[in-house]
Formats: sequence, C-alpha cells, structure tokens
Amino acid sequence: MPAMDKKKVIGLTGTYCAGKNHIAAILEAHGLPVLDLDKLGHLVLETEKKTLVDRFGEGILGSGATVDRKLLGEKVFGSREKLNALEEIIHPGVNRETLSWINARKEKYCVINAALLHRSSAFDLLDAIIIVEAPLIIRLIRAKKRDHLGWRALINRFRSQNDFHSQYFKGKTDIYRVENSGFFCTKNQKKTENRIIDILSNLGIK
Repeated sequence: MPAMDKKKVIGLTGTYCAGKNHIAAILEAHGLPVLDLDKLGHLVLETEKKTLVDRFGEGILGSGATVDRKLLGEKVFGSREKLNALEEIIHPGVNRETLSWINARKEKYCVINAALLHRSSAFDLLDAIIIVEAPLIIRLIRAKKRDHLGWRALINRFRSQNDFHSQYFKGKTDIYRVENSGFFCTKNQKKTENRIIDILSNLGIK
C-alpha cells in the first residue's frame, strides 16, 4: 500500500483588523477546514476558569459566572507579568487542542487561523503562511467599528504590532501576502478572492 501524502498545514494571520476572518471564510468556501485559535481560546478560558479565578480574582466573571474576556483583559492590560501569567494558563490548553484538531483532520489540507500564529504549537508544522494586510486607514475604521475603543487605545494596539512581519519573514516557510481592502469596493473584494484562488492553485489545491 503506498504511503499517504503528508498533511499540509497552512497558517493564516494578519495585522490588527486586517480582515483575516474574511479570508478564512473564503478558504472555507473552497473546502479547507479552518481552526480559529481565538475562538478556541474562548473555550479554554472556561475549562481553565477555576485557575483563572484563583489567579485574577472573581472580578473577571460576568453574567452566568462565566469568564468575561473584557473584564479579564482589563485585569492584565498594561502588565507584562499578568499577561505572562494568563498566557501560561491558556496557551497549553490551546496548543494541545490545536494539535489534536490537526491530527483528527482527514483532509489533505487544513488552516490554522491565529493572530499570534508564531506562538502556536502548530507553527513548526506550517507548510505555508498567508499574511492578510490592509491599508492603515481601513484597519482603523474597522477597529473603531468593531471594538469601540478610544483612539489612544487603538493606536497603542497598532503600535504593539510594529514588528509583526519580522517574526514570519525570518523563517523559511513560504509566505503569501494578501491585501484585503474590504467592503468599500466590490472590485477590491473580487481582487482579494482571485488572490486567494491563485495562492491555492500555487499550493496545488484545486
């Protein structure tokens, strides 16, 4: 019996509010399974609720005694020590579930969608990385509409990603850049979709 081809793992990431979830939807429409690590992290917050409460207090709980991500974020924002503590609690569970999901896939290709892709346990398994980008003004408008933060808070989030690209382009994994200018122009949307089709074709995905 011939050996099975190695499963191909594609990483999907992007700068803040570049629109990587839109690209994830396009990839899913082309038949690729996508794991959203942000959503997976939400699930792990609940499985690790007791540990989180012990570390950060019951003030992180919202209605229904579930972990409120906004309240938790307020606890750790601006404190590297608290952020590290949070990551030490959450990341092992996310990494474990990520590898389990990849191993369970029957498809030849699968996609890991993550803002902090370089910190995922799947990073060393990636055969290609798709980086989603968008003009700064469009990202600002999207961020303001989605997150309802003040301008200073938004600017701080943007500044925190100043070295975003360096953590990916220093490796040997194939990198594909996609501009997602978004909903302002149908022509731009079509251009983005065609770019994804070209990337999939280059990867041997029909």
